[in-house]
Amino acid sequence: MTILAHRPDTVTRDALAVLQPGFLGTTAPDWLLRQVAEGLTAVGLFGRNITSPGQLAALTAQLRAERDDVLVAIDEEGGDVTRLEVRGGSSFPGNLALGAVDDTALTRDVARELGRRLAECGVNLNWAPSADVNSNPDNPVIGVRSFGADTHLTARHTAAYVEGLQAAGVAACTKHFPGHGDTNVDSHHALPRIDADLETLYARELVPFKAAMDAGTKSIMSAHILLPSLDPTRPATLSPQILTGLLREELGYQGLIVTDGMEMNAIAGTYGIERGSVLAIAAGADAICVGGGLADEGTVLRLRDALVAAVREGHLPEERLADAAARVRSLAEWTRQARVAAAPGAPQEGSAPGTAGIGLTAARRAVLVSGDRKPVTSAYVATFAPVANIAVGDETPWGPAAELAELVPDTESARFDESVDPAAVLAAAGPRTIVAVVRDAHRHPWMTAALDALVAARPDTVVIEMGLPRAEPRGALYIATHGASRVCGRAAAEIVAGA
Repeated sequence: MTILAHRPDTVTRDALAVLQPGFLGTTAPDWLLRQVAEGLTAVGLFGRNITSPGQLAALTAQLRAERDDVLVAIDEEGGDVTRLEVRGGSSFPGNLALGAVDDTALTRDVARELGRRLAECGVNLNWAPSADVNSNPDNPVIGVRSFGADTHLTARHTAAYVEGLQAAGVAACTKHFPGHGDTNVDSHHALPRIDADLETLYARELVPFKAAMDAGTKSIMSAHILLPSLDPTRPATLSPQILTGLLREELGYQGLIVTDGMEMNAIAGTYGIERGSVLAIAAGADAICVGGGLADEGTVLRLRDALVAAVREGHLPEERLADAAARVRSLAEWTRQARVAAAPGAPQEGSAPGTAGIGLTAARRAVLVSGDRKPVTSAYVATFAPVANIAVGDETPWGPAAELAELVPDTESARFDESVDPAAVLAAAGPRTIVAVVRDAHRHPWMTAALDALVAARPDTVVIEMGLPRAEPRGALYIATHGASRVCGRAAAEIVAGA
């Protein structure tokens, strides 16, 4: 007698298909493999899941042994937000550096090389690029993740990034629709609100997303932000007016709509992730991103069951859930075909010639320098470190100290927070040239005060701004890197050392 294996019904499989959960560990746990076999079509990776390219490739192979077309997603923006190189810092500058150079061919090549590295490890969906116009310089969560404050510059580089990433067979997920740049609240912590009128939203926020659509972006990520001019009651992720009315019907977008992380407090703290997930799918989202902080089978089963119950009880049309699942499977099939096309012996676009070190090349081009470029022969690197936002995280090292120590052997360094005493920095530096490193000094008065004290006492102080360069340049030598990735630190160190 043949015993048939349990197979979930269609609604249950569709509910699993729309989830993009995370997990703990550097190998796929049994529960995750089981859920993939039962219909889970996507998995999200974070820094906690990655130790090396070889380990990551083995992990994605594990998942594909259960389902050949599984979507393996990652939040790999390059620059400050890296998961692939979470423990060492990114080999690529972020969006602001690329926008500062303003060479769309460079942006395209950087994205293609990043995509090639992801594809090589088996990752086929990248929750990037950020298409947000950083119109609010005090934005606590976007900043250097944006190409800039200029709408049309942001639009052309968003399109170039999408083209480059997808040329490598990795689906782009352009975010955070309809635009997170004009916020002063981080949606990881609370619900931001943008009070711009419709005319401003159409002329500013939506332009880069239209450019991404024209470039063929395979997916778009919604933002957990309230825009009263579009929907006065619900954030974009849960708004039928925004996801279906604006994005689908008015703008004509037919790709996958993915939510930002549903465990973020803007949603979890007001609606809860189960109700929020049902409302998001009903509003027009196709995939539920969850797992940045919730990464277990219980979360997956709760969300699956909430979606199934909503269908059974008439709160979520079965056709809407089926349409969402079909869009997920369609993207999964595109990535599967892209992987087959890139197999050894098959024609492939790969990297442009000479792009292996393109990240450092781009970082060098992005640096802005003013003042005396006299080489430093002994250095004391004082890094003033703000609290990192959740998107960036505090695991990834940043700053030029390690890179400068390679070029200037007589280098010492220390990190300081807002309790810094400039007198202690001066005493620790001794006769060495002080290299003061900051990140978004314009948003942190304590940094500005510390810099002023150091420059007043030691006019030869070198200042390196690795965030948004909005504060007045100060120091004998001022360097703005437009980002804090490892290669940005290297580019700054080379200038300080006169290399």
